[in-house]
Amino acid sequence: MRTIRKKSHEKLDDANLKRVFDLLNDNNPITKKEACGMLNITYNTTRLNSIMKDFDETMQYREKRKSQNRGKKATDYEVKQAIEMFLDEESVSGIAQRLYRSSTFVRNLLDRVGVPEKRPKTESGAGSKVAFLPEQCVSEQFEPGEKVWSARYDLPARIVKGKFEEKYDCWCYHIYVIELTNFETEYFGFMKEGGFNAHQLAYDLGSLRHLKKYDIDI
Repeated sequence: MRTIRKKSHEKLDDANLKRVFDLLNDNNPITKKEACGMLNITYNTTRLNSIMKDFDETMQYREKRKSQNRGKKATDYEVKQAIEMFLDEESVSGIAQRLYRSSTFVRNLLDRVGVPEKRPKTESGAGSKVAFLPEQCVSEQFEPGEKVWSARYDLPARIVKGKFEEKYDCWCYHIYVIELTNFETEYFGFMKEGGFNAHQLAYDLGSLRHLKKYDIDI
């Protein structure tokens, strides 16, 4: 398999590549010029053929690896990788692709070890309901600097400080919700992590301490 270099405007994601590949191999195939247009690449049949060949080889390799893994339980390495990638905001489908497993397998693995489920962005946020937390995540108190899971924003967060609220009979925490970024700034250079401040009650936050037994750097 070769690595195809791509430009930012080119539509070379897996979904679009599969669509174009299928259309090129249809009984009534599209033209190569139409294929280049759909991929938003310069009309170049040699490069198009290379991209399609690489995609086909990649898909065959993935299917072979998935077939080899089918029926086998998750290895310690896979558990560790799945948890770390999920906490780094990788999607379940993305994790499945990288581990050569099915999305169902990955989701069941994450559920089993007690990793919170991430809802669609339309269902999370300041005005949304709080998501369900696995039993392993439930904790009444946290320490400053501790990394936790925000069940309101469906994102990891760090505890800044806490205060016991008599009104709610529980601790309320000032947290910094972590959002991964991937851009260059004029004053701070490359930024991998951004986020925002928020306040949440302890029962809306999930502990991640139980994941340390999987050798995860929380």
